[in-house]
Amino acid sequence: QLQASGGGLAQAGGSLRLSCAASGSISTITVMAWYRQAPGKQRTLVASISSAGTTTYTDSVKGRFTISGDKSTAYLQMGSLKPEDTGVYYCAAWAPNLYWGQGTQVTVSS
Repeated sequence: QLQASGGGLAQAGGSLRLSCAASGSISTITVMAWYRQAPGKQRTLVASISSAGTTTYTDSVKGRFTISGDKSTAYLQMGSLKPEDTGVYYCAAWAPNLYWGQGTQVTVSS
């Protein structure tokens, strides 16, 4: 019910934009977020946005990534990309159950 898109290959210093759209039975979303799972590591929170527009970021992406969206979509504008940003990015939504989208691969080359 969450459709993510926008991953791909970028060079260090470049930009990518991820999109996530909720549809179907998902309603009354309170928070949407992006998680990242680097190779061989656990999935971790990258950024979140509440229905009121409150945003949070993990320290490593502050000043480089921007999360935005509305009631059923979330975007992650990623800039000044670094090789350590590489991973599979997952969209998540709380409505109030937790929903996951399929992952989208982001690869940053040095």
